[in-house]
Amino acid sequence: MTTGSVTDQAQAVAEQVHRHPVLEALTRAGFVGYGVMHLLVAWLAVQIALGRPAPDGDQAGAMSTLAAQPFGHGLVIATAVGLGAMTLWQCLEALVGHRGERGRMRAAERLLSAGRTVVYGYFALTAAKVAQNAGASSADSQQALATRLLGGDGGRVLVVLLGLGLTGLGVGLIWYGATRHFEKHLDFGSTATDARHVVNGIGTVGYLGKGLAYGIAGVLLSAAAVTYDADKARGLDAALRTLAGQPYGTVLLLLIALGVATFGVFALLQAKFRKV
Repeated sequence: MTTGSVTDQAQAVAEQVHRHPVLEALTRAGFVGYGVMHLLVAWLAVQIALGRPAPDGDQAGAMSTLAAQPFGHGLVIATAVGLGAMTLWQCLEALVGHRGERGRMRAAERLLSAGRTVVYGYFALTAAKVAQNAGASSADSQQALATRLLGGDGGRVLVVLLGLGLTGLGVGLIWYGATRHFEKHLDFGSTATDARHVVNGIGTVGYLGKGLAYGIAGVLLSAAAVTYDADKARGLDAALRTLAGQPYGTVLLLLIALGVATFGVFALLQAKFRKV
């Protein structure tokens, strides 16, 4: 059997799994969990803005908050499964490509899918760890890692690069929302035009809010390397808490919370309208 035929068979199997209705159903369920997670992060951001005690203001804190509610443990497990399905879906998108795309755009979309695979996979792992009640918070883990890196040769440069990468992600999310690049991944069918405009508007605001939050987190991570202050290297949680202490920080943090909550609503809408 030639290498080409093996590759063709692997591609065919990937296509078959990619279009399987079970994977589609689990992926759409994953969008629901993804949306709820962002709504909880927004709620935690509001608590931080108002100076109230709150768990880590990141995805792990959101999942821990959900797990503490009645039936919450089962919902966290379901979220982990759904996010796992989203991870597999985007991995297959990266491998087999996007339908209707050609040339450079197809290559760009596959690269974006590879990035989403990492993101969804990280969130799925976070949800799974919370469901098992294992390990420290993600913010503590990020701080501990930064502390080790800042103490090693070349670690300071690596932390700066990681911070710049996170800032770049934030800028990318802002661009993605501002240009409404997400629209081509939605399938509205016979949905009324006004409803389409509302959904697209929600998506734009959501991406802008989430991008701003991650951009601030990236700046703080780079600042941790410059000042050797590992307390700043707590990811999204540090970004929210640092912003809350700045002049007009409460107002800005509430606006970011609104943006992240809007992204959560958009994720819920994608459960219905996203092309899978």
